[in-house]
Amino acid sequence: MLKIEVMATGEMTALLLRVGFGHLGCTRDDHPYVVPMHYAYDGQEFYFLTTEGTKTEFIAANHEVCFQVEEITDPSCWRSVMLIGNAKKITQPDEAERAMQLISERNPTLTPALNKTESGAWHRPNNIAIYRVEPSAIYGRKTAIETA
Repeated sequence: MLKIEVMATGEMTALLLRVGFGHLGCTRDDHPYVVPMHYAYDGQEFYFLTTEGTKTEFIAANHEVCFQVEEITDPSCWRSVMLIGNAKKITQPDEAERAMQLISERNPTLTPALNKTESGAWHRPNNIAIYRVEPSAIYGRKTAIETA
């Protein structure tokens, strides 16, 4: 039988440092919005790079976000961490430079944040936005095989 266990703090930190890709969740006017995203985690704070658009509009309306990171070996063997906190847009050049260094170390191509978005004749400009999230809560779960 499959058993779900709570992850220890060290296990959650290790997963967040190791993976580098997850799902950002935000809400505005009671509507959820979840997107896949690369990130960097320095053991205390969480950073992500995006271009201005739906995500940044949602975050401007409601700074509280969640980020879910998972590592799946197969359906019976997985680990998942979710952190919750307020996303703050980085505007100071020195902090932006540090965040970009962390982010580009994890994702050198900066994709999919830097992309060409087109919908018919409409083209979205790539105005970069960098965010920092100091987690107010971190939760982790993992599977374990229960022996009889």
